[in-house]
Parts: sequence; C-alpha cells; structure tokens
Amino acid sequence: MSTHFPDEVFQEFTVLSIPTLTNFRGINHREVALFRGSEGWSEFAPFLEYEVAEAAHWLKASVRAAYKPWPKLYRESIEVNAIIPNIDAARVPELLAKFRGCTTVKIKVNAFEDGAALVEAVLQVIPDAKIRLDVNGGWSLRDAIEYLYEYHSRFGDIFEYIEQPCKDLFDLRQLKRETPFKIAADESIRKGLDNSFSELSEFADIAMLKWAPVGGFEVAHEIISSAGLPVVVSSALDTGIGIAHGAALAASFPKMDFACGLGTIALLESDICEPALLPENGAIAVERREPSERLMAKYAASEERRNWWKNRVTDIWNANRGEEWL
Repeated sequence: MSTHFPDEVFQEFTVLSIPTLTNFRGINHREVALFRGSEGWSEFAPFLEYEVAEAAHWLKASVRAAYKPWPKLYRESIEVNAIIPNIDAARVPELLAKFRGCTTVKIKVNAFEDGAALVEAVLQVIPDAKIRLDVNGGWSLRDAIEYLYEYHSRFGDIFEYIEQPCKDLFDLRQLKRETPFKIAADESIRKGLDNSFSELSEFADIAMLKWAPVGGFEVAHEIISSAGLPVVVSSALDTGIGIAHGAALAASFPKMDFACGLGTIALLESDICEPALLPENGAIAVERREPSERLMAKYAASEERRNWWKNRVTDIWNANRGEEWL
C-alpha cells in the first residue's frame, strides 16, 4: 500500500484558515482543505479532533463530489435559516443582519435562562420568526422535559422543532412521547452511520443531514429512504465550496418542507468564493462554486498546517481504500 499523498486525485490541494466571527464549537479559526476533481472543486473539512473512522465519511463525500456529477436537482434555490450560536444576547441583532431575509432562526442553547434570553433577542428583531433550538445532545431527559415546559410557558407555540435535545436514543423516545415539540435528530444520525435508520421515527420527527459528515449524496438518500422522515439539510461551518454541495443535496430531494441550515458562511470572516454564498431574500442559489485566487492567497494556512492536512488525507485514504470511492 502506498503511503504517498495521492496528488493525482487531490488536484490543486489547498489548506485555508478563516477566522470565525463567534466562538463556534470552541474554535476561532476554521481550517478547511480544498481540491479539484474532474467535476469541479470540493472541500474536506472534518473538525480537527475527529479520528480517522469519522473523518473518512467526510473524505468519501468530498472525493465523490469532485469526481461524480451531482444527482438530479428539483429546485434552483434553497430557503435557509439564520443561526445564532450561544453568544451574548446583545450581539444577536448584529449577527441576524448577516442572514438577509431569513425568517427561520436556529439558536444554540444550553441552560434555559441563557437560551430564553437569546430567543427574546431574536424575537425583538424578527417578531414572527420560526424558532429552532439546537441542544447538540446536551440535556438529560429530566432537563429536557423541564426546559421545554419552561420554553412553552414563556413563548408559546413559536418553536418549529428541537434539534437533538438528548444524546441517548432511549431518552429521545421518551421525550417524543411526553412532549408536543417536534424533535430533529442530528448526532443520532451522523454518529451512528453503521446503524439502521428504519426505526428513527420512534425517536424523531425530522432527520438532519449534513452532506459531508454522513458520507455524501448516496448515503444521505439511503438514510432518508430507510427513515421515511422529512429532511433538513445543514452544514458544518463550510466555505462556499462545501455549502454548494449541501445546497445540491437539499435540491436533490423531491420534497423539502423546511428551511435548511446552509447559511453558516455568515459566521465566518469571509467566504472563499466571490461573491460569498450568503443568504439573499432568505435563500441561496444551487450552483457549483469555485474559490477565489485572491481569497485563497489571503487565507492560506501555514506550510506546517498544509502538511498536517496532507498527512491526514493520506492516512484516511490508505485506511479506507479511497481509490474505490472514485
């Protein structure tokens, strides 16, 4: 088995480091690797702490997107939601201004009081907003029942769904039985890709999919075919290259009932594409994107980081017989 970086596959391999506007997932710079294949540009950007097994899904998605045509598309634009990280409520108006025309807002929450302050701040800017709460599996079942009762008591029926309120599937099943809130599964899907999703409807009402973390277009469609649930396509703090593939995934489903979480470039100092793939009138266009040479030069990572990412790709490629993805 070769231990050399497969240059012939990852053409024009470039590593970028883009500052974030908030402390999102505990990071203040987003590192991504871009490369080009026969179908165009793609992006490989699993977060730095992900081990080979999990990051392999991201690499598979990125390679196939670079070398295989997009699936059949059913729409030319995708409605998107705004996203508010767990920040000081005073910053909410500033951040919402970057999500032009978005009337659905996803808010990252932990404890009730801090989350409620963010909800109130959003409603002051967009009084008729549809609100989604994203917990990232951070609540126990007991906390979830208590907090959701308090959210309903204070705000009423403004919540479209609660994303991954609990980590444990048993807790999700119990919560789904005991609360009127719709539940969306995110980590339960992308952290359990070896499982069958035929019983996902017992735990959730909506399936959250991210193009790269689940392994690409084909895997995403297999999940939804098995789960039989409505889908929301989200992103993983991608640049416009990765967001474009996420938008294509959203456009490849014949029915899309919800706004998608594909506006996250607004959380970065800059896109790597010109013009930036930011929401306009609450939506983004579905089209392949190319990186700007000017922006690639501006945000180029150090040679040390470029070598780190090349080694990461090489390890994953060899461990998973990556040539079979082509």
